[in-house]
Amino acid sequence: MKKYFLLLVILTSVCFGHAQVLPMREQAKVIDEILADRFNNLLPVLMERNGIDLWVIISREYNEDPVIRTMLPSTWISARRRTIIVFYNNPEKKVFEKLAIARYNVGENIKAEWDMQKFPDQWDALMNIITTRNPKKIGINTSTNFGHADGLDHTEYNEMMQKFPAAFKSKVVSAETLAVNWLETRTEREMQIYPQLVYETRKIIEEGFSEKVITPGVTTTDDVVWWFREKIRSMGYSTWFHPSVSVQRNDPQSFEHLRSFSNRPKDDVIQPGDLLHVDIGITYLRLNTDVQEHAYVLKPGETEVPKSIRDAFAKANRLQDILTSQFKKDKTGNQILADALAQAKKENITATIYTHPLGFHGHAAGPTIGLWDQQGGVPGSGDFPMNYSTAYSIELNAATDIPEWKKSIRIMLEQDGYFDENGFRYIGGRQKEIYLIPRANKHVGN
Repeated sequence: MKKYFLLLVILTSVCFGHAQVLPMREQAKVIDEILADRFNNLLPVLMERNGIDLWVIISREYNEDPVIRTMLPSTWISARRRTIIVFYNNPEKKVFEKLAIARYNVGENIKAEWDMQKFPDQWDALMNIITTRNPKKIGINTSTNFGHADGLDHTEYNEMMQKFPAAFKSKVVSAETLAVNWLETRTEREMQIYPQLVYETRKIIEEGFSEKVITPGVTTTDDVVWWFREKIRSMGYSTWFHPSVSVQRNDPQSFEHLRSFSNRPKDDVIQPGDLLHVDIGITYLRLNTDVQEHAYVLKPGETEVPKSIRDAFAKANRLQDILTSQFKKDKTGNQILADALAQAKKENITATIYTHPLGFHGHAAGPTIGLWDQQGGVPGSGDFPMNYSTAYSIELNAATDIPEWKKSIRIMLEQDGYFDENGFRYIGGRQKEIYLIPRANKHVGN
């Protein structure tokens, strides 16, 4: 029966031209394998790099620390009661421990170490682990700059610190950088999987931005938005945000970021001559994508995108190149932003850059490279340095005057990429040409 089910999934995927989405049981296996690899091979390196030899992560059920959510086994939807996880790393003695001060093992990777007969109070059990290992630095998840690394709530912090022996309180430090490094770093196994997610996201856009879905004069932007939601769900993926579809056209309406991102008309009927824009992202195997692309609706008699719009699109592609050429290890997000904008200005590109890390979260931890309303730099998260083995949504727009429209348009692109010792690369390619609606039929002539 299992073999038949897997065969059915594969055949269905092939028939519709999409990659195979694993059954839930197989997904769980992959998630747990990746997690074991991250715990055993990545985390000790990150702890040593950050000089933290003991990391305490605490969550109560339904109030999960963003970090602990990435560490729970595949079959755990949330923490249980109060879950305390401790990681201890002593490179000199070649000791690395993963301990749970909890009633249950946290999956196969983290064993329960709470002797409830000896320590009825959970906090006393934690203090015993800390004092017996005598760490130099105890990291906790508090952070001013990253919500992802600020998961220790006020109540848990107060209760824990009341139990701390005086000699150990001075050893408690923020684990902000360690937490961000854990979240931002992509492993080799994850990067084997990531291309499928990005390819699938782009293929969904390609189908949604076609005559299969859009009938000019009939279909609304909101119709297409909900088509994307249903399509993503029907394929076995989920999404981390509600998709958006917007229109730029030959009318008096000028571009505004708030209109594009939050004040879009829901029932805007798509017309010939419209430049369409979509923003979607999918979630699969705990990884996320974030992609924005464009399509043009042909007017009667047209066979291609007008040259002025094609030229505008080429400027946005060039802006992508300018930005990614600035990626360097240890360079901060604010430095990358400033240098990219300076080069764009030299090339007479009216640029807005708002690129962000990508991974366990859609808007993930790591160096922020601009926000649409903060082009002078982003204090805090923008000061974080770029590291190898990290993924990003290359999100930006370039404004160009369209003479026949008597106004400026913005080509808003977002494509997912990866940075390592070999430089930057797009994970699943990037859009180089605007989609046509309808597609050209090579077998039909005039």
